[in-house]
Amino acid sequence: MKDAFYSFLGLAVRAGKVKTGDETVLHEIRKQSLSLVIVAGDASPNTQKKFKNKSSYYQVPLYITGDRESLGGAIGKDSRVVIGISDNGFAKKLISMLDE
Repeated sequence: MKDAFYSFLGLAVRAGKVKTGDETVLHEIRKQSLSLVIVAGDASPNTQKKFKNKSSYYQVPLYITGDRESLGGAIGKDSRVVIGISDNGFAKKLISMLDE
């Protein structure tokens, strides 16, 4: 499952539907332009809580999965703690992969 998930995440990046970085993702959550937020499992408890609260308030699905190195590698960047998906189709597919 994980390999397919990370491959599909890479596809979303190439399609230009991924936002990364704490401030960028928070801004996009507030604008309600994200369909999914993914937080690394090894993110600090404070970071996880912050994104859980914002995502809950703005009704954006949030998943805590993987680690910062795996998420960063999947999108071709250094380690990433938080990733936002701005396309509904990509988000639905990623959610179905995470729910398996």
